[in-house]
Amino acid sequence: MCGIVGLFLKQSFLEPELGALFSEMLICMSSRGPDSAGFAVYGAPAPLGKLKVILQQSDPDFDWSAIGFALEKRFRDKASVEVNSTHARFLVKTDAQSIRSFLEEYFPEVRIMSVGRRIEIMKETGSPESVVERFSLRRIAGSHAIGHTRMATESAVTTEGSHPFSTGVDLCLVHNGSLSNHNRLRRRLGREGIEFHTENDTEVAAGYFSWQMANGATLKEALEAGLKDLDGFYTFTVGTEDGFAVLRDPIACKPAVLAETDDYVAMASEYRSLANLPGIEGARIWEPEPAVVYNWSRIQRGEVVSKNGDRIGVSDFAPSSETPEASSFAQASADTSSDKRAFRSNGVTA
Repeated sequence: MCGIVGLFLKQSFLEPELGALFSEMLICMSSRGPDSAGFAVYGAPAPLGKLKVILQQSDPDFDWSAIGFALEKRFRDKASVEVNSTHARFLVKTDAQSIRSFLEEYFPEVRIMSVGRRIEIMKETGSPESVVERFSLRRIAGSHAIGHTRMATESAVTTEGSHPFSTGVDLCLVHNGSLSNHNRLRRRLGREGIEFHTENDTEVAAGYFSWQMANGATLKEALEAGLKDLDGFYTFTVGTEDGFAVLRDPIACKPAVLAETDDYVAMASEYRSLANLPGIEGARIWEPEPAVVYNWSRIQRGEVVSKNGDRIGVSDFAPSSETPEASSFAQASADTSSDKRAFRSNGVTA
């Protein structure tokens, strides 16, 4: 049993409130996953031509500057670094495959959490509340976030085994459930060049979706293909650069609930994670159907797509490309008074 949550803000003026709202959603899932927790936040994009690279190292005295010097020498561009607890964010002028190959060869002692223009993944062992406090999640801004609280069943309690898992650029996955064919699929994807670093079945699912999209599938198409290729019970929440998606297996035995207002879309394993969101009393609330892809993004109007690709419904929000200049690392030392900022929804202050 694990807990998953997601929050997608439709209105850009609400983005400074993302971390405060999302933190409480994640902590509410502590009883479903007390072993470890993690989250992916989609914040301000990296400067043109650069990527955000999030790394993790458990040693509190680790010398991150050594990696910065090596990156500057290799890619002939000064790589800025900001540290947040056991994680560090580098801005690097290169492509995803080059930076991954370089780090795996010369710095195997660090773990690559995520690579992309907007994604920043942080995860650690410990209670969800301790993870929220460790990374100052309440002060993080962004357009959307997904998170996970883990009760380990398939593999050991480690940072590597925690969610989210990212195997593609700006793409990540959290998962509640269990896959029965992950070992066979792991071998198949390995022959396609997909690398895995844990025994966790969720990493295999993340690799599968990345492989599908690398071969030309849209997110919706990749998730629909997963209905055929992934055996087991699951609720998936997938984060992308522009939005997020939710999918339950054809039996839908793993719980999930969705809520939508004019200001946000939220999902969780249980309603109690949504109960304190502003305006929830007026939200459209429903249980996602089995084998149906639910997808919202800033590029196209949010839509619900059935297994066979038929459109079921379209939400009413207008796309927005605005993103506040905010970083989970730059804000880690911000004034704690910012935690008490009010969220404004439909003219109501909560």
